[in-house]
Amino acid sequence: MLWITCPVCGERPVTEFRFGGELPQVPDRLTDEAERNLDEVWMQSNVAGVTTERWFHAAGCRRWLTLRRDTRADRVVA
Repeated sequence: MLWITCPVCGERPVTEFRFGGELPQVPDRLTDEAERNLDEVWMQSNVAGVTTERWFHAAGCRRWLTLRRDTRADRVVA
């Protein structure tokens, strides 16, 4: 099971959290603000490796946290 360390509540099981999505890197070639917003919200890269993600601690302190997770091993790396 994946365990996430909440800065407020400590180490908790992933079942206490809700996935908020990955934080994508918007390409610099997109200069129009509407296109950049669309790309940031809807275009997910779904990488096999380390990705930056947002998680919401729904069953705890109800705060958002950003973490880096290795999707191949399903473990938090930072």
